[in-house]
Amino acid sequence: MLVGALVTVLFVGVVQLTLVLHVRNTLIDSASEGARYAAQSGHGPADGVARTRELVGQSLAGSYAQGVTAKATRIDGLDQIEVEVVAPLPLLGLLGPAGSLTVRGHALVETP
Repeated sequence: MLVGALVTVLFVGVVQLTLVLHVRNTLIDSASEGARYAAQSGHGPADGVARTRELVGQSLAGSYAQGVTAKATRIDGLDQIEVEVVAPLPLLGLLGPAGSLTVRGHALVETP
């Protein structure tokens, strides 16, 4: 009985860790893709926000796409777009707003 309970707790912990890493990697990929889209010639930070929200909404629940911002930055003399996503940390499955997860994506701005 004790071994079964320990194995169950261990299994649930591994599944939860896997879910958190999946959400984190999906948000990073969406933020990076949104930054690349915004950095293209003819686009701006608002386009990157819209693209990131679209990608996050397609991959995860819509509540994960609420805290998306983008801004133009200059790092080491290079113009860049930075997209930041602040999403709830999934603690019980995809539920549980007990914490937040912040990820960022960057891309160099294309010059025409």
